Amino acid sequence: MDKFRGTGVALVTPFKEDLSVDYDALEQLVNHVSEGGVDYLVVMGTTAESPTLTGKEKLEVLKFVISKNNKKLPIVYGLGGNDTQALVNKFKNFDIDVDAFLVVCPFYNKPSQRGLQLHYEAIAEAASKPIILYNVPKRTSVNMVTKTVIALSQHPNIIGIKEASGDTVVQAEEIARKMPDDFILTSGDDDLITPFIKCGGHGVISVIANALPGHTSDLVNAALAGDYSRSKVMANDMEEMLRLIFSEGNPTGVKALLQQMGIGNGKLRLPLVEASESLRSQIAEEYKILNTKKGMI
Repeated sequence: MDKFRGTGVALVTPFKEDLSVDYDALEQLVNHVSEGGVDYLVVMGTTAESPTLTGKEKLEVLKFVISKNNKKLPIVYGLGGNDTQALVNKFKNFDIDVDAFLVVCPFYNKPSQRGLQLHYEAIAEAASKPIILYNVPKRTSVNMVTKTVIALSQHPNIIGIKEASGDTVVQAEEIARKMPDDFILTSGDDDLITPFIKCGGHGVISVIANALPGHTSDLVNAALAGDYSRSKVMANDMEEMLRLIFSEGNPTGVKALLQQMGIGNGKLRLPLVEASESLRSQIAEEYKILNTKKGMI
């Protein structure tokens, strides 16, 4: 599945002042990241504020992104939940053509490893397109351990994992040593791209690529080519901006950065809130610095 190697971008959902979806800004964003060189688009990931969108809105956003995907980039759709049977029914009835699904570990229930495996196997059997696992214990309160990941990697309809555990690189190393050759191992952490790829990973599903698609893609490509010294330098260039955009939560910071760039207005739906004035000011200052660096903006 080479089309999921490299840089995926977890698209934000821009909102208007009345908090309805801003499709003009969304089109602008899709064009921005596509022209910036990302390899695929992720619709309705965590960064999209998916928990606050209705089922109808989620599908409307997906259809809109597909209609504006002029470069015909692969599209991954986030579809997860913590009621296995309800989720299986959604997959069985899903009739929009996407390239793969990103499925987060079930949250709140805190299932056992056996429960996680059976959950994903049921979904993989129901899904019409391949499944990418999404392990993010800081949001789900459960870590899918390496043994479970490797067991699931044997399923023909499970093609990879977005790995964002608290011990990301250590767990990624374990997975990389044991996974099948055609299994995709991608990072969910923008600040760990170089070490993640160095230990056997294949790329990132990125937040900051919403704003800095070219720089992020170049960083990932350098690491994939084995030029770790260059990728580290590029990572250092955006280290401060990464610290800022996550300091008040995601996607609060990246939406503030996008607003600075003229894409969207920074609005979020409750319970998330807009960036503080202090953070906006810091992002604006760092944006000026990045603007002076060749290839950053």
